[in-house]
Amino acid sequence: MIKFGTGGWRAIIADGFTKENVQLLAAALVQKMPAEGEKGVVIGFDRRFLSDIASQWAAEVFAAYGIPVRLIAKAAPTPLIMFEVKRTGLPFGIAVTASHNPAVYNGVKIFTAGGRDADEAFTKELEGCIERVGEVKSIPYADGLAAGLIEEINPQNLYLDSILSVIDERAIRSAGLNVALDPMFGVSRTSLQTILMTARCNVDVIHERRDTLFGGRLPAPNVKTLGALQDYVVENGCNIGIATDGDADRLGVIDETGRFLHPNEILVLLYYYLLKYKGWKGSVVRNLVTTHLLDRVAALFGEDCHEVPVGFKHISSKMAETGAIIGGESSGGLTVKGHIPGKDGIYAAALLVEMIAVTGRRLSETWAEIAAQTGTLYAAEADFRFSEEKKEEILSLIMRDKQLPAFPLKTVSVSYLDGCKVLFENGGWLSVRFSGTEPLLRLSGETDDPALSENLCALMRSFIGM
Repeated sequence: MIKFGTGGWRAIIADGFTKENVQLLAAALVQKMPAEGEKGVVIGFDRRFLSDIASQWAAEVFAAYGIPVRLIAKAAPTPLIMFEVKRTGLPFGIAVTASHNPAVYNGVKIFTAGGRDADEAFTKELEGCIERVGEVKSIPYADGLAAGLIEEINPQNLYLDSILSVIDERAIRSAGLNVALDPMFGVSRTSLQTILMTARCNVDVIHERRDTLFGGRLPAPNVKTLGALQDYVVENGCNIGIATDGDADRLGVIDETGRFLHPNEILVLLYYYLLKYKGWKGSVVRNLVTTHLLDRVAALFGEDCHEVPVGFKHISSKMAETGAIIGGESSGGLTVKGHIPGKDGIYAAALLVEMIAVTGRRLSETWAEIAAQTGTLYAAEADFRFSEEKKEEILSLIMRDKQLPAFPLKTVSVSYLDGCKVLFENGGWLSVRFSGTEPLLRLSGETDDPALSENLCALMRSFIGM
């Protein structure tokens, strides 16, 4: 059964992720084509096991139904695929990727017109189409190429030029920055290294080869996976260390001292930079488990902060609705107005390098500048696996019966927009929700005291029996 979560469809290879299911999904998307106007689809893939082959499986189905396919013929960042959907004006795009999931997973992300993440309404309709698909037609990939129904393309230079055209390349050139890059065995190296070297940065790269096991680590840039990058930055005196996840739509950052910057901090830094140093005006969008420091930065400049459920499609939709200049999530994805309406770790990384060059300040100094005005909030996070019986028990306790533990803080309100989020009198909050991309229960909270943040998560964990 193919079910979409917050980040597309993901399944274990040879279990749910099979040729049959990939082609079934493509055939279902074919059913959506007549209602969406001009026919055509962009397909791309990352470096995961079977991604390249699976992209051809999908192309063979579209071609069999006479739908033109523009297939990016080399492993590509997901944001590049989204860019190409937007640039060509085609109604759909597909990225064969499981993003930051473990190596045993693969999956498919669907993009709609403009390069947007398919929203929940669309994916629900697509799931209905999947159930109605009968016999799936396909033709050999070579036959699709020969008939001109499949075209192999490489739009990388257009994508890179689009980023270079909007960053302050002159400022970066004059700064002489040393950058360490960790693609985490994924797809960002060529794109990000080209951008930074064009701007005359000195760039050193680690973990650049293809490894479908991702070096035995999750291809997710977090404090647990970036030890090698931290060491490299400190030992080589780099101005910044940049890591991207498996498909390069998320990033992780190490500052010049070797400290891992939480994605919350990256969002705060960039929003502050856009407002103060670039003179932009506009609100910010965050999901409900992303730092409320963004609210404080927005208030400093007379702007608003909008909260949405988890899932980047909600962020991009709210940005379009409100004209917000930046939107992001605590897991490392963000987008900036005027670029693609989705996550782009490559563009975000280039903007951070620009920030260092333009401000003339180290990352730690800019963070101190912000904290002096907003104060500091401390996040606590924990993930847990569960049985189906335990999931049902938690849903019944928290979501249906709306039971909560006795907190040491006064509760202001409780939201059930996405899971359960409790807001406290001191501006702190606590969230419990099931992941939309992995079989995990996620606890997260934030207060002005790190010990209190951890205590709130521990209290909820004990209450739900995890």
